Amino acid sequence: MQAVKRIEIVSDSVESHKIIKVLESVGVLNYTVIRNVIGKGVRGTNSGDLDMSMLENDYVIAFFLEEKTKALVEKLKPVTKKFGGVCYISDAMAIHAVQSISS
Repeated sequence: MQAVKRIEIVSDSVESHKIIKVLESVGVLNYTVIRNVIGKGVRGTNSGDLDMSMLENDYVIAFFLEEKTKALVEKLKPVTKKFGGVCYISDAMAIHAVQSISS
């Protein structure tokens, strides 16, 4: 097992490509994007299914080595500040993905 960081981002689906560009620019090359997620936050419910006038959200999750955290946060902050969304980084343990996370 190896200690890694986990990042979870929920953002407007129109802006997901910008988030992916940031991840890839700092070497976080393995990620998952789940389209059209439903949720509720401080601004209320947001879902294309519940209210057609609202934008759809995407959920992005990725795992990476701790040394990439500072660069990732520095590049991601301007994107999330300008376009909104939420971002969380937490600790995780990788069981069999050590080589793919390290690359």
